[in-house]
Amino acid sequence: MNLHTFSIIFAGVLLNSAAQLMLKAGARTLGTVAMGSSASLTAAAWNAATQPWIVLGLVCYFVSAGLWILALTRVDVTVAYPMLSMGYVIAALLAWQFFGESLNPTRVMGIAIILVGVVVLSRG
Repeated sequence: MNLHTFSIIFAGVLLNSAAQLMLKAGARTLGTVAMGSSASLTAAAWNAATQPWIVLGLVCYFVSAGLWILALTRVDVTVAYPMLSMGYVIAALLAWQFFGESLNPTRVMGIAIILVGVVVLSRG
């Protein structure tokens, strides 16, 4: 895989990770959504659809999907798909930074294993 193709994949992964964090920020604004009547679900859906962080997160997902399609025209899915695991690393680090989520030793070890796997796959 060349640098240009890796850059396309990485940009898509960054956007996907950004989308996750924006959706989380929007979800925090919404609070806990009750799974009661259809009226309460409709109200929750409307609140989500008009929440700026959620809308921005969905836009990031859409652009990310476009980059993903572009990447798949250049590399095999067996090479590209595992690269998405970088998104977990990025999202975990940013969630730790921005939301105070836990990064215990087990999670850090998992992140390190993912990074080793990405390096191995990118050279294959």
